[in-house]
Amino acid sequence: MSLSDKIGNKAEDLGGKVKETAGEATGDQQLANEGRADQAKAAVKDGVEKVKDAVGGVVDSVAKHLKK
Repeated sequence: MSLSDKIGNKAEDLGGKVKETAGEATGDQQLANEGRADQAKAAVKDGVEKVKDAVGGVVDSVAKHLKK
């Protein structure tokens, strides 16, 4: 996962936490739900990036063994 992906996902997660907290503090359930959705989206993106990294590592390993 690239550094920019990590930063972007973390920023989206933190923004979601801010929205959720603000929504709960003001009684704005829609804003709180948007915050939770932003956090979930960031978590999914983070998971996808981790899977891509893992698959890339496996592909590199297989390619090395095939070259031998």
